[in-house]
Amino acid sequence: MDSFSVKDISCPVCCEIFRAPVLLSCSHSFCKECLQQFWLTKTTRECPVCWRRSSRDDPPCNLVLKNLCESFLKKERNEELCSLHGEILKLFCLEDKQPVCVVCRDSQKHLNHTFRPISEVVSSHKEELKSLQEKLKHREKIKEECVKIFQHIQCQSERTERQINLEFEKLHQFLRDEEEIALTALREEKERKNQMMQEKFEEINRHISALSHTITDLEKMMNANQVLFLKNFPDAMERVQSFRSDPQLASGALIDVAHYLGNLPFRAWKKMQDVVQNTPVILDPNTAYPGLLLSDDLTSLVCSTNSQALPNNPERFDEHSCVLGSEGFNSGTHCWDVDVKESSSWGLGVTTASNQRKGYDFFDRGVWSVQHRLFEESGFPVEQQLERVRVQLDFDKGTVSFSDPVSNTKLYTFTTTFTETVFPFFYSFSHLKIL
Repeated sequence: MDSFSVKDISCPVCCEIFRAPVLLSCSHSFCKECLQQFWLTKTTRECPVCWRRSSRDDPPCNLVLKNLCESFLKKERNEELCSLHGEILKLFCLEDKQPVCVVCRDSQKHLNHTFRPISEVVSSHKEELKSLQEKLKHREKIKEECVKIFQHIQCQSERTERQINLEFEKLHQFLRDEEEIALTALREEKERKNQMMQEKFEEINRHISALSHTITDLEKMMNANQVLFLKNFPDAMERVQSFRSDPQLASGALIDVAHYLGNLPFRAWKKMQDVVQNTPVILDPNTAYPGLLLSDDLTSLVCSTNSQALPNNPERFDEHSCVLGSEGFNSGTHCWDVDVKESSSWGLGVTTASNQRKGYDFFDRGVWSVQHRLFEESGFPVEQQLERVRVQLDFDKGTVSFSDPVSNTKLYTFTTTFTETVFPFFYSFSHLKIL
C-alpha cells in the first residue's frame, strides 16, 4: 500500500477517495454517485475524463478498487501519522516515551535513543493494564462493601436507638414506680397526721365547750342568787376538774419531710442496683461471625444455620464462628463466667488485638483458650460437660486461668508475657451466655 499515493485512489470528479467506485468501458473509474450527478447535466452518457461514450447506463462496480479504498481507509483509521514527517508511527522511543516514525528514528533529536516496535511496547503495557483492571475490580468490591457498611450503619443506628429507648423506658418506669411509692407513702402519712390532728382538734373543742358552759352557768347563778351560787360552786368546779390541765400537742405531728427528701436520688439509685445487672464482658457485634445471633443486651449468642447479610468489615470474623468482647484489657485483673450448659461445643479465652480475624489462621498465634469438642488447634481440650466456665485474666502477671465455678476445680492455666491489649473471645456452634 506504500507503492501508490492517495491520488491514485481518488475520484477524478470529487477528488476524494472512491466511494462505491464503478468502471466504465474506457477503463476510467468514478464514484457511482459522482458519475450519476455528472450524467444528469449531459445529454449523452460519456466519460468525464476522456469523453468517450459509455455503452452501459449502469456501469459495473470496480471491486478491486473498492477493496483497495476500504483497506486504505481502514489502515488510515488505525495508524496515526507523524506530525513532522507524515509517516506512519511504527516505533516507540524508550527515552522520550513517545511513538515515532522511521524518519524520526534517524533524526538528530533521537540520536543514540533506543527504539522498540510499538506492538512490543503495547504487549508489555497490556500486563500493566491488566493490573489496573484488577485494581479497578478490587476498588469496585471495596465500593460495594462501603455501600453495605453505609446501609448497615443505618440499620445499626435504628436498632440501637430502639433498644436505647426501650432500656431507658424501663429505667423511667422504675423511677415512675419509685416516685409513686414515695408519693403514696407521703399521702398516707399526711392522712394519718391529719386524722391525729383532727382528733386533737375535737378533744380541744370538747374542753372549750365544757368550760364555756360551766362558766356561763356559774355567772348566771352568781348574778341571780349568791347563796345558791356558793352552794353549787364546789360541785361545778368538781365537774370541770378534768379540764384543768391543758391538752398537749403530740410530738411528731408534722410530716417527716427529711424521710422523703433526704438523699432521695441516692436511695433511688441504690434501689435501682437491685433491679439492674452489670455484665463484666459485653459482646462486640461488629466482630461477630455472620452466623452468630447476639441478644439485644449483647450478653449471649446463638449460632444460626443462616448467615446474616453483614458487611465484611476488617474487625469481623469470616471463617470461625467467633465474636470478641467489646472492651480490651492492657492491665489489671479481670474475671467473667460463661454459661456453657446449652452448648455442645465451645471455645473460650483471650486473644491479642492484632490477631488476624480473616481466614483460618486465627488460632495460629496470639490465642490462649480452652475448648470442648472443637478442633485440636483451637485450645486446651476440656473433656467433661460443664455448666459454667470461669475465665480469670491477670494481665500484669501474664496468666489466663480457666476453672469450673460449680465444682470449684481448675481446668487449665496459661502463663505468658502480654505485650499488647487482649480481648475476650467466644467460639460456639450453639449457645453461650455471659453471666
